[in-house]
Amino acid sequence: MDFTIPAEIEDYRARIATFVEERILPQEEDPAAWDAHGNITTERLNELRAAAKAEGLWCLQLKPETGGQGLGKVGMAVCYEEMNRSVFGPVVFNSAAPDDGNMMVLEQAGTPEQKARWLEPIVSGAVRSSFAMTEPHPGGGSDPGMMMTKAEKTADGYVIRGHKWYITGAEDADHFILMARTSDDPRRGLTAFLHDKSDPGWRIDRRIPIMGPEEHGGHCEIIYDELVLPEDRVLLGEGLGLKVTQMRLGPARLTHCMRWLGLAKRCTEIARAYAETREGFGVRLADRESIQIKLGDLAMGIEMGRLLVMKAAWELDQGRFAKKEVSMAKIHVANLLHKAADVGIQINGARGYSKDTVLEWIYRYARQARLVDGADEVHQMVLNRHLATEDRDFWKWDAATN
Repeated sequence: MDFTIPAEIEDYRARIATFVEERILPQEEDPAAWDAHGNITTERLNELRAAAKAEGLWCLQLKPETGGQGLGKVGMAVCYEEMNRSVFGPVVFNSAAPDDGNMMVLEQAGTPEQKARWLEPIVSGAVRSSFAMTEPHPGGGSDPGMMMTKAEKTADGYVIRGHKWYITGAEDADHFILMARTSDDPRRGLTAFLHDKSDPGWRIDRRIPIMGPEEHGGHCEIIYDELVLPEDRVLLGEGLGLKVTQMRLGPARLTHCMRWLGLAKRCTEIARAYAETREGFGVRLADRESIQIKLGDLAMGIEMGRLLVMKAAWELDQGRFAKKEVSMAKIHVANLLHKAADVGIQINGARGYSKDTVLEWIYRYARQARLVDGADEVHQMVLNRHLATEDRDFWKWDAATN
């Protein structure tokens, strides 16, 4: 097995690393660069985005004809990990959720007209987007089959009524991908729609306060009250909404993991730097066996996560769904991120708990990782289903044919 990455990918990785070190990390040290919700201000972000574009580091995940650099999932794994050495990193390169997943699904599923109207403005950075799927009980969460938001077919298109919540980025979004029920068919009952913030018939009820720092636009509760959309707002086709969610959420779960590995490495970096200089009772923390065990365990966990992510990325690049590989990566890396932040804070002591480092930011952010895009337990159930149907073939290697 060849774990060597292509020279082109290494070039992107190295240039991203330099950009993060020289241009983005200094922004973290400046209180004026932070907005009220724990993210980079729009003014500073626009400056960095212009620089990233100028250096050819923009939208690496998209095809060249869409405005990207055509990196496959393996290349994205390498580069996204490097981007998220900084908490501001991914959004600077237009590789942050939810725009990242929305752009990839629109690139794959949109018509030429839809790409021009709905995708190109996100690619250029002119607008932000949101993916409106999750609903309060008894609606759909991890199980989209429970979706209650309905789209009624009319002579002129569709009328949509429903209730969504925890919709990431909604307050700052111009473009939305909305999931709604168009029939009771268990496989073809959902449809994906495109709508603009200026369309009448919907409103943001509230921006939901959360424990951690927020993406731009927060996490919002939305009411759809007779939103009228023409037929050309259907993405992929009526009844193919479940396919749209599969196209979007599988890769999106993995890109979360790619980015989280970068944050886990940052936690380890901060912990190591402090342990190298801090002394207690005449001994450096770095020389204490207890600290060495903690850091060695984190290093191993990060490398395990990288291997899981890379295997899943390779499977996706082969055109497969990689459901079990993505689930394994999602469970491991989500828990790893929380552990890395916790260990980083513990080694730094009061300094880690304060805002003198980004450790407390990462710690608050990390708790959501075990919930977003499917809770741990949902992915464990997915793995058990694969085990039940595949038996010993669950662990089967793909063999080359002569």
